[in-house]
Amino acid sequence: MARDGAVYACQSCGAVQTKWAGQCPACAGWNTLVEELQARPPGAMAPSKTSKMRGLAFEGLADQTPAPPRIATGVDEFDRVCGGGVVPGSAILLGGDPGVGKSTLLLQVAAQAALRGARCAYISGEEAVEQVRARAQRMGLGDAPVKLAAETALRAISDGLKREAFDLVVIDSIQTLWSDAHEAGPGSVTQVRAAAGELVRLAKSRGVAIVLVGHVTKEGTIAGPRVIEHMVDAVLSFEGERGYPFRILRGAKNRFGATDEIGVFEMGDAGLAEVKNPSALFLNTSGERAAGAAVFAGIEGSRPVLVEFQALVAPSAYGTPRRAVVGWDSGRLAMVLAVLEARCGLSLGDRDVYLNVAGGLRITEPAADLAAAAALASSALDQALPQDCVVFGEISLSGEVRSVSRMESRLKEAAKLGFRRALGPAEMDGAGAMATTGAARLTDVVRRIGDASWD
Repeated sequence: MARDGAVYACQSCGAVQTKWAGQCPACAGWNTLVEELQARPPGAMAPSKTSKMRGLAFEGLADQTPAPPRIATGVDEFDRVCGGGVVPGSAILLGGDPGVGKSTLLLQVAAQAALRGARCAYISGEEAVEQVRARAQRMGLGDAPVKLAAETALRAISDGLKREAFDLVVIDSIQTLWSDAHEAGPGSVTQVRAAAGELVRLAKSRGVAIVLVGHVTKEGTIAGPRVIEHMVDAVLSFEGERGYPFRILRGAKNRFGATDEIGVFEMGDAGLAEVKNPSALFLNTSGERAAGAAVFAGIEGSRPVLVEFQALVAPSAYGTPRRAVVGWDSGRLAMVLAVLEARCGLSLGDRDVYLNVAGGLRITEPAADLAAAAALASSALDQALPQDCVVFGEISLSGEVRSVSRMESRLKEAAKLGFRRALGPAEMDGAGAMATTGAARLTDVVRRIGDASWD
């Protein structure tokens, strides 16, 4: 029987139930409901002192609002994803897989910002101060004036940040903090929600930018209730494939800048190095292009990026052909294969298909459809695309090649890296300084690849 004031919170999705059950009714997770005591009954929030002193004040939509100031951390790729720098008083949530380099990135950001004059603090709930200091020395940042602390008690952290003024504070991680106002254990939904709420209020009231590190679940989402992502001003994810030294910082939410912006880093012995030209990093420019490869001119946030799609179509050794894809959506691959078979006459249903995005970058843009289809057709027909050709365009279920946004930026980036041809939607035919070839339907692209007619 539940105690008075107790509820059962799902540790996976954050749903609250009044009775315990083996399966969460909201997310269907098993054995995820944990008993937690409520700090106060729902609706018992006391009115604030300011609400008694003055009424609600409205302002006009046309009133002038100055642009928020920015703290330039000195790590340009991080500042790019944040929208040009960190805004004072903002709360940022950074998530990523274990070992991807979240702590390394944020220690580097805090150290570089401190060297530029910002007052920075790094509070770790997972490592001792000696461990953080040793990592900073390995990175060559041992002389940076960053204040270090190892603490998990939320009250102690809050009191310390109120006693001393900071511009930027990193807390690693939110799942290790606990509040004595709640009986739940650290990492539970109640504790994570309480810690995030207190730190966000502290950031707004003190004008300090706070970066929270969040663990991720096995599905790749940030652990804890989704309400945390609504509370903070920006949600960033740090991605990286095992076996690749490249790391991608991607913005999923940003109240002070563009979303889907990316920053590219390369992990080395001395920490993370910024990659100023990711297109040159993801491309293999040595030798002739083999059959099954196509260079995609994509857009990540405000940045054009060129990346190579690699495909292999091979006879199947088993009754059920294999479909394997890395760096692209498997459902999108199934759609492109169906269009190639139904509209273009390519027999792929009884053959194994492998598709890979080189360099460990994950592509989500629909404009990559034509590059994937060109790579698949090139492998199936054993005809290589020209070395100096880029491909982009969206494919409809009818086999039509549809227009995409920012074609001029894609072509400029390709021309800057030495590409002289482009294959894409019909709207770009003859546009720009490059030899652009537009195709209205996917059959035209497959026929051109099969005939090797590029002049």
